[in-house]
Amino acid sequence: MTKFPEDVAGVGDDRIVGSTALVTGSTSGIGRETARALGRLGAHVVVHGRDDEAGGEVVDAIEDAVNEGTAEFVRADFADPDEVSRLADRTRKAAGDDGLDVLINNAGGYFREPQLTDLGVEYTFHVNHLSPYQLTAELLDDLADGARVVTTASEAHRGDRIDLDAVTALDDFSSWRAYQRSKLANVQFAAELGRRLRDHDRDVTSNSFHPGAIPGSGFFRHLPGPLSKAAGGLGKLPFVTTPADGAATAVYLAVADDVADTTGRYFADLREKKPSTEAQDPRAQRELWERSAGLLGIDEPLAADGADAAAEDATGATAAADDAEATAE
Repeated sequence: MTKFPEDVAGVGDDRIVGSTALVTGSTSGIGRETARALGRLGAHVVVHGRDDEAGGEVVDAIEDAVNEGTAEFVRADFADPDEVSRLADRTRKAAGDDGLDVLINNAGGYFREPQLTDLGVEYTFHVNHLSPYQLTAELLDDLADGARVVTTASEAHRGDRIDLDAVTALDDFSSWRAYQRSKLANVQFAAELGRRLRDHDRDVTSNSFHPGAIPGSGFFRHLPGPLSKAAGGLGKLPFVTTPADGAATAVYLAVADDVADTTGRYFADLREKKPSTEAQDPRAQRELWERSAGLLGIDEPLAADGADAAAEDATGATAAADDAEATAE
């Protein structure tokens, strides 16, 4: 018998009636499974994607289920900052005076062709990181007390670092390296957001997670030919993660009581996991945050003062050194 993500996450008996959730990239894959799970738990879900028909199907699935969940679809292209702003506006209206309770930054993809968006930013980095950053920044004032921000990252973040000068150029473009950079940015963004929310006394958490290798999500169709064909066959094997399995950690972070106060962390398989040393570097996290605002041409959200930044650098440098030493041992 197929288990729903909320059952895998251990929150199948929880009810979140009256809450509002936005799940980006929720017309397929783990986003769709996450949206439907939150709907089954009783939330009003803002479904997002670029396909009106697919969006309508997710809305119908949520509203036709035997529960109190409701839904609406908003179409937005994540490569267009104006459309991201429109999604934020529509979500704000959906949440109303009570505010947004759950923001799942899930939209993204693996893009094989080198191209720049209208902002002059490499496409993968813009869609996978810069747009979730923009969306979150625009919704900060609308997040309810106790709200949770969850960002879909990946174990692909390991083994790379972000050259922020390179994200505005296509020299020596590698689709895999571009994807790695964007996923590292997701982990760093979620950690920095969690720290800044805490420093500004906001009762809002931010965490990222790795959903697993999911052939059913459509990710593997973007890989180079031989890898794509090999990965496609994996979907027939029973031990490979399904979109529903991948959605379980997202639902867990969005709903479970035992992570209500956990913030700035990285998860996989419903458990906290240490990300790469580079992902934990507070200076890299802060630089990404500041430069992202610059790339978008917006004021830095949740700006930190110099004293706080210096203290974070000192603490983070010690933690990174300890982590590196523990890894060596």
